[in-house]
Amino acid sequence: MEINCVKVPKKQGEQDRRALIKMGLLDSSRKIASEAGYLFIPLVRELDDAEKEVFSSGVEFINHNFKVQESAPTLEGILGFMPHYEVIGDIALIEADEKNADLIGEALLKVHPNLNTVLGATTPVVGEYRIRKFIVIAGVNKTNTIHKEYGCRYALDLTKAYFTPRLSTERRRILSWIKPDDVVVDMFAGVGPYSIFIAKKASPKRVIAIDKNPDAIRFLRRNIDLNHVDNVEVIEGDANIEAQRFAGISDHVIMNLPHNAYGFLDSAVKLAKSGGIIHYYGMTHEDDLFNSSIELIEAAAKRAGREVEVLDKRTVRSYAPHKYNICIDVRVI
Repeated sequence: MEINCVKVPKKQGEQDRRALIKMGLLDSSRKIASEAGYLFIPLVRELDDAEKEVFSSGVEFINHNFKVQESAPTLEGILGFMPHYEVIGDIALIEADEKNADLIGEALLKVHPNLNTVLGATTPVVGEYRIRKFIVIAGVNKTNTIHKEYGCRYALDLTKAYFTPRLSTERRRILSWIKPDDVVVDMFAGVGPYSIFIAKKASPKRVIAIDKNPDAIRFLRRNIDLNHVDNVEVIEGDANIEAQRFAGISDHVIMNLPHNAYGFLDSAVKLAKSGGIIHYYGMTHEDDLFNSSIELIEAAAKRAGREVEVLDKRTVRSYAPHKYNICIDVRVI
């Protein structure tokens, strides 16, 4: 179909396209055409003389045939609803028992060309190493990927170590607390999303990354190399035991084990130097978001003959109906 357009030399095409957008005259329903060194930019209507004066010499105002600009497919357009999912690297995660899981998987691959696999979780996060089981819903049969976040790369296998991109904003918040001379202990480091991000972006004196999952430790070491950081010390072991080695040295203690962190509070208090800060994560009901957790932290401090000052408390995300992942930041005195 022939419509009004601007014929411009390719070298000035982007400049004129932007000018037409600002003027509200670009017909975005049509594809810009290219031919013999020229671009043909579709217009919503014929331009008047004053509008034509905006353009430099060598521009022609003619009619041309254009193809219709096909809109990108959307999940709602394909499925008729928006499914719940998260993306880790080139893998999308959904629940395996999700209604129409196969259709959701195919739709995700169609809408997100960067995805290669859709996995369905068959279990919640369970066990000592906080891992889940999956089945392949669509795409390539794999569970390993490399996830990019804030300029860092994390290699991982989702069946071997826990990882969620939903804490990316929280990781950035914690980063803002770290100073160059700080010593940071990450008690449950996993594949390193806190430890490596902090080491790379805040340049602290030392980051001690602890985890008892040997697979997580293997990926943590690989990710240290991937991100070219040299101030992360990797410890494979139980944080309660390893804390004895590093008592009283930490400016920041990160306790990202929300279902079970309360069992490590005595060790966290032991790790913190005077004035050190504990970043405690928990899972709590909406009827008692913070109070019971603060009481647990205060009790651990009292057992060590110390006190704590609550600096901040916040809900990180909704986890389940009426249940929230929370964080409490406290200074140990």
